Amino acid sequence: MRPEPDTVLPLDADQEKVADKFRARFGDQVLETMSFRKQLSIWIRPAALLDAFRLAQTDPDLLCDLLCDLTAVDYLEQRRAGEPRYEIVYNLYSIPFNRRFFLKCGVNDGESLPSATQVWKGANYMEREVFDLFGIRFDGHPNLERILTPDGWLGHPLRKDFPTMSDQFPNVEA
Repeated sequence: MRPEPDTVLPLDADQEKVADKFRARFGDQVLETMSFRKQLSIWIRPAALLDAFRLAQTDPDLLCDLLCDLTAVDYLEQRRAGEPRYEIVYNLYSIPFNRRFFLKCGVNDGESLPSATQVWKGANYMEREVFDLFGIRFDGHPNLERILTPDGWLGHPLRKDFPTMSDQFPNVEA
């Protein structure tokens, strides 16, 4: 779900510089850029995601040495036609530039994304959490297992279609 158009700001000079790095390198693989509440978001196609991580980490004008967070959002009933169900959000931070921005990527049920652990080892537990709570798979992850729910748990509790009443589902395999 995108913010209301009147709350979206034009990119400032620094945000434009960052977005231009991704546009120049990935062209039409960059789907959209947006500044909301002074935070830059860059939407990128899954095929370019791993290379985008590497660019963010190694480009001398970006130097994102920290993956602060990795999470997902389920837009089951709020998405526009043709948009993927899930949005994976990578919160990147550059210590040398004191700069934060978000890389975002859409994915549907049954699709997977490349693991960010190939670039930031700290993505390990964050990807496991997203896998456990949303069911989104990360290719190349060293140990993609549930991390928060009990052994034998059925389903993924942060999906919008997950049952909310205890009498609607068995939560553990018999």
